[in-house]
Amino acid sequence: MGHWSWRQFFVIWMLIMAMLMAHLTDSKCAFEAIFNFGDSNSDTGGFWAAFPAQSGPNGMTFFKRPVGRATDGRLMIDFFAQALGLPFLSPYLQSIGSDYRHGANYATLASTVLLPNTSLFVTGISPFSLAIQLNQMKEFKVKVDKLHSQGSTHLPSPDIFGKSLYTFYIGQNDFTSNLGSLGIEGVKQYLPQVVNQIAYTVKELYRLGGRTFWVLNLAPVGCYPALLVGLPHNRSDLDMYGCLISYNNAVVEYNNMLKAALQQTRQDLPNANVIYVDTHAALLELFQHPTSHGLLYGTKACCGYGDGAYNFNPKVFCGNTKEINGSTVTATACSDPYNYVSWDGIHATDAANKLVTLAFLNGSYFDPPFPLNQLCDLHPIG
Repeated sequence: MGHWSWRQFFVIWMLIMAMLMAHLTDSKCAFEAIFNFGDSNSDTGGFWAAFPAQSGPNGMTFFKRPVGRATDGRLMIDFFAQALGLPFLSPYLQSIGSDYRHGANYATLASTVLLPNTSLFVTGISPFSLAIQLNQMKEFKVKVDKLHSQGSTHLPSPDIFGKSLYTFYIGQNDFTSNLGSLGIEGVKQYLPQVVNQIAYTVKELYRLGGRTFWVLNLAPVGCYPALLVGLPHNRSDLDMYGCLISYNNAVVEYNNMLKAALQQTRQDLPNANVIYVDTHAALLELFQHPTSHGLLYGTKACCGYGDGAYNFNPKVFCGNTKEINGSTVTATACSDPYNYVSWDGIHATDAANKLVTLAFLNGSYFDPPFPLNQLCDLHPIG
């Protein structure tokens, strides 16, 4: 075989580069944006944009500084975005540095589904209920339709709403904020209103052009260190994994109610994908069998204060300093949050959120089944 000329090498090199570029640009995804509705479990900075005050050690694992998330690193919504090849969602309430071309996040810490101005709710609840978040979304769409023609560089095109994934992770505060005052039976009385409001919101977003909705159910709050410390119970109230039986049973009742409501919504919106996402099962697995998933501690908080098994004291939350019984104490973070399910007694760690997201992405926790890996070339979540 004779020697190739430089022209032949050049042609071959160009062909190889063309094939490589075709492979790189062939990445597909049915979703060009995510619009999220929720509470602190998916708040990427909305609450702290409205009420600036957050300090460390939040953010210590991934971001290396506080970035408006109630955890040491990333939330499930962050991992969702990474998997779809999208940037982290900008909070709707954050005016500086936000980019909404790939969606917006309306979630805020302490948000509820129901309006917080009723006698049902205690103080400490965010004013940004699901109804407010929906109105913010409607206003966002109005602004997009109006400003896109003016060449705005940080807004999506008006056709984005039919190409987006709409996610909901909200309802926990409706359930937990009144357990101490109303008890489980009292809380159960208004849970039907909660699921009805979520179903109504899905329908309203459908009217705006949304077609794919993920609704995450309620986590097993009976395994949260904060509830294990804060709610009265006997040893007989705990299951073999150390979680509160009655409270987790009530969560299951709520989740069944939510699942039924979404089934009806699916019938009402035959052109929509209304997906029930079983966060409860995925997180319960981590709380019950942490060591099976590379973790060490299930019902013990990483960031907290206390000598007990839960490392949680309701008088001093993660990162805060208070005087307790005449002594000044600080709720500090552990050095190995990657070994914990619970970050601060209420919220999950970066490690737990990643494990749950990976479980979701393999399709095991969607009802009905949802072929995300066929709709999108999923990216690795590091």
